[in-house]
Amino acid sequence: MALLVCAVGSGLAHAQAVVEALTVEVPLQLQSSGLLAETITPAQREAAPVFLQGDRISGRPDLETVVEGDAVFRKAGTTIRADRLEYYQPDDQAKATGNVRINRAGNVYEGSLLELKVESFEGFFNEPSYHFLQNDAHGEADRIDFLDESHAVVRNATYTTCRRLPGPSWMPDWILRATSISLDNDEDVGVATGAVLSFKGVPILPVPAISFPLSDKRKSGVLPPTIGVDSVNGAELSVPYYWNIAPNRDATLTPTVMAERGVDLGAEFRYLEPTYSGVVRANYMPSDRLRGADRWGMAFVHQGMVDTGIAAVGNVSVTANLNRVSDDNYWRDFTRSSGTLTQRLLSSDVTASWGRGPVSASARVLKWQTLQDPTAPIVPPYDRAPQLTARYAKSNDWGGVDWSVDGDFTQFEADRSLTLQPNAQRSLALMQISRPWLGSAGFVTPKVQLHATSYQFDALLPNGSSTASSVVPTFSLDSGLVFERDTNLFGRGLVQTLEPRAFYVNTPYRNQSGLPNYDTGANDFNFASIYTENAFGGHDKISDNNLLTLGLTTRYLDAETGGQLARFGIAQRLRFEDQLVTLNSTTAPAQAGFSDVLLGASVNVNDHWALDSTVQYNAKTDQSTRSTVGGRYSPSNYRVVNAAYRFQRDVSEQIDVSWQWPLNDLLGDMGQALGAGRGQGEGRYYSVGRLNYSLNERRLVDTVFGVEYDAGCWLGRVVLERVQTSTATATQRVMFQIEFVGFTRLGVSPQQTLTQSISRYQNLREPGGSASRFSNYD
Repeated sequence: MALLVCAVGSGLAHAQAVVEALTVEVPLQLQSSGLLAETITPAQREAAPVFLQGDRISGRPDLETVVEGDAVFRKAGTTIRADRLEYYQPDDQAKATGNVRINRAGNVYEGSLLELKVESFEGFFNEPSYHFLQNDAHGEADRIDFLDESHAVVRNATYTTCRRLPGPSWMPDWILRATSISLDNDEDVGVATGAVLSFKGVPILPVPAISFPLSDKRKSGVLPPTIGVDSVNGAELSVPYYWNIAPNRDATLTPTVMAERGVDLGAEFRYLEPTYSGVVRANYMPSDRLRGADRWGMAFVHQGMVDTGIAAVGNVSVTANLNRVSDDNYWRDFTRSSGTLTQRLLSSDVTASWGRGPVSASARVLKWQTLQDPTAPIVPPYDRAPQLTARYAKSNDWGGVDWSVDGDFTQFEADRSLTLQPNAQRSLALMQISRPWLGSAGFVTPKVQLHATSYQFDALLPNGSSTASSVVPTFSLDSGLVFERDTNLFGRGLVQTLEPRAFYVNTPYRNQSGLPNYDTGANDFNFASIYTENAFGGHDKISDNNLLTLGLTTRYLDAETGGQLARFGIAQRLRFEDQLVTLNSTTAPAQAGFSDVLLGASVNVNDHWALDSTVQYNAKTDQSTRSTVGGRYSPSNYRVVNAAYRFQRDVSEQIDVSWQWPLNDLLGDMGQALGAGRGQGEGRYYSVGRLNYSLNERRLVDTVFGVEYDAGCWLGRVVLERVQTSTATATQRVMFQIEFVGFTRLGVSPQQTLTQSISRYQNLREPGGSASRFSNYD
């Protein structure tokens, strides 16, 4: 030891000089090493030497070796420890007795007697206990037969993922007992025969045979059944079958028996290729007793690239999103379908787009299925069959000029009895030119637009014409300044900005009262739309404007990171002339003078607190027209509370609260006692839910409320959901699930409901990656 210390001390100055030279001239880079490879190839294992260690070693060279007393055998990927070990080299045969422990790529087996051909990993182990690396499962057996390095059969076995605690009376919360368990590490699948699953000492699932995963790897087979109850379907049972077709394709077939309705047959197919991917979902219920008819729903999503084979053209992007159902009541009768099928407006959209340099083009077909409710009818939107667009755009051209030309041809089609407008072909041209002057202290951007449309109708208009056209010019000037100053708040260094902005737009009046409206709607009044040229979204109507928008924003930024801690803003329009162009005859035009005032604030108090609010204030009535105030508190993982207040005068007023929070925190010592669990460490109860309350109607609209329990090796969830399907009807259901971690799940999963209802909800068990053999290296 003295010599080592001396050597290190004498070379210290030289070593420091070398390190400094490397730091300055040649930055260190990580290098991959075969010694750290996660898997060992057969060739590497065969070529690897054998290391033997113990208190006494005897034998004959190249024949047999006997190691006694703390015997250790090592060969690439395998370690054997025992009181006595015999190794016969010609057959690669090892025999170990007394306190035998073998570690094979992180999987550990312990017992009294082991006989094993090390290289082929063939042999047996008497009275072993075992612990698997990938899913942290363990158990005991009478015997393990190792068939090869990837396959084994465990006789009279137990299996659980509950953490082993000291004490002879310890019993896991759940345990699988089986006559035999076959382990396939190539597919990461276990198959138990003559099996009984017990929970809290009570047998709950006796099965002749059951397969279960040994890791997160996908596998074909019957998935755990789900059992549920709701107010529409009654009691229901689903037994999904998962088919792992290929690494990039799979399918799930889900037959569901509903006591009050019949049998629903569901299927999902997913595919992933180098240049395209997609998913197909379909459901079919023959003779639904609820409606006395066959019911079906279909959804298809695809996106990808198509090689045209023409070098000058290149690839074309293709996207498709198709949704169709059998009838108008599907959205309310199948509330657990994919999100798109629970809406009343179902789109089927196929688009092909292409772009190269300043040129881009697209072709699109969009068709709608409108699910009508006699008590709340919907005017259906127009189909676009087809829509052809082209664009040529250049930026920083001619000394800093941005300009573009857009063209659009669309065929609008809909049911005339519901729309009361003729179908039409619309041709559109939009030309824009602007010259931005940008600087660190501000910007000025003048812009000129020319918007031209032409229509060809399939029926005469009230004025007797079958055509119409419109040309509308627009001039706008956008400008802003940015001031900064250093400041200090609560001992924290900040940078405060002051950002005034002025936006002027002038669009002369053009009479558009004779034009139909196919795709135009009023823009929402917010901080984004208040600085735009047109009060409408779409191309059928262009609002006449002569107005000036003034706004002021201040931000507080962290001086070190630049992160935004707070933002406060105010904006208002001054209209110099009355607006004359409206969407329809019933819409009131905007009057000259000042608009409502927009007030906004966003505050990130710290990593835990966030507040956001927007208020639209009418100075004439001294009242808010619309207000939204929201906040979030999330101090750590699995702790979040979201709250929002939304108000729109004479329309709606709602309070929305959602949360995920440990009940142990709320109940103090009693909560800690409840969460202690039996032999599972601390354990935790979590309250989850969402309450959406309408102050106008004085009732809850949508409700989710439940409790989750994490016992370490198993999870329990009970969730109640109420969904409003109309002004007078709602559906209710109870979802109960118990998850045996690393083994299986029973019941109806509420995960999708909780994720959609609670912002920042976290699953108590996120799927994890594969464990490394070095995490249990021996």
